[in-house]
Amino acid sequence: MLMQANEFTFEVIRNDSGTRARVGKLTTPHGIVNTPQFIPVGTQAAVKTLSSEDLHTLGSEIILSNTYHLYLRPGHEVVRSAGGLHSFMNWPKPILTDSGGFQVFSLAELNKVTEDGVHFQSHLDGSRHFFTPELCMEVQNALGADIVMVFDECLPYPIEHDYAKASLRLTLNWAERCKKAHQNHQQALFGIVQGATFRDLRMECARELARMDFPGYAIGGLSVGETPQMMYEILDYTADELPAGKPRYLMGSGPPVDIFEAVERGIDLFDCVMPTRNARNASLMTSQGVVIVKNAEYAADFSALDPECSCITCQHYTRAYLRHLFKAGEITAMRLATLHNVHFMLTLLVQIREAILSDRYMEFKQSFLEKYRKSVD
Repeated sequence: MLMQANEFTFEVIRNDSGTRARVGKLTTPHGIVNTPQFIPVGTQAAVKTLSSEDLHTLGSEIILSNTYHLYLRPGHEVVRSAGGLHSFMNWPKPILTDSGGFQVFSLAELNKVTEDGVHFQSHLDGSRHFFTPELCMEVQNALGADIVMVFDECLPYPIEHDYAKASLRLTLNWAERCKKAHQNHQQALFGIVQGATFRDLRMECARELARMDFPGYAIGGLSVGETPQMMYEILDYTADELPAGKPRYLMGSGPPVDIFEAVERGIDLFDCVMPTRNARNASLMTSQGVVIVKNAEYAADFSALDPECSCITCQHYTRAYLRHLFKAGEITAMRLATLHNVHFMLTLLVQIREAILSDRYMEFKQSFLEKYRKSVD
């Protein structure tokens, strides 16, 4: 099963025998992404506290940057002049840029939605802007990411069905306009399934986007307040409506439990700020569960953060030292913690791929979560 569009291809290598989990290979102009895969978030062309060299050492195969933030600062023309994001941030591997839609609706001080686009005020300086599907494509074409996203309206939870239905028509119209305006054919443009928590709207959106024949598809509008079980149910029926031979990307979801549930429903790509944001607040993921390392119980704990982890933080520093750094307000604390959490997520996805390839996915899921959930339930 092979999907191709210029230099962008996706091949399903193996399907799990007991679930819809699958291992794939996504080929882009800047390299291969093995799926399922976690995408570290580098909102402003940087994963906070880490360099591009750090990410390479950690084994990251793809990162995400944000269209809204880079449009406002430093501006897409500056990035274009630098040779695109890859050159600008010294990252030779694949990049995904989101459309900026979520930030337009969540960060802008004021916004007004029209059929043509969204009027908004910058959260930085209050300057006024008008974001359209065409401008969204212009900015992302200039940034030069390997995977780019259509402009969509992001809805809060809960929302009325009538509003969500009207928003869906707008999102589908914008998707068509994005496809028409998309000029850089070295980039793969993904459609985004919206529809809030309503099955009829989600399925309609998925079918309409599939008809438009995008190289890949994202499922958006989740992890916005709905229960985990609601999200899993939406993934159950939405993923089945999307073409099996194209990559499926769940936007903004990162807890390990959610990753497992999504993988077994056929999702291939994930991004989330949770691992890096939590790391900066001393919340660290380990094979034994979450460790809040600045807690007093670790003041004289000279063991490794996670004895099963091979990252440099776990190999060279103790829990007591990490706690000391956080309590002292040292920047090094955030860096070491972020290195660990990103390594943890990337390693988890490697293990998930290996489990699918060896046809023991459910066995691995159960054994992993039995230990991990002890401190998060």
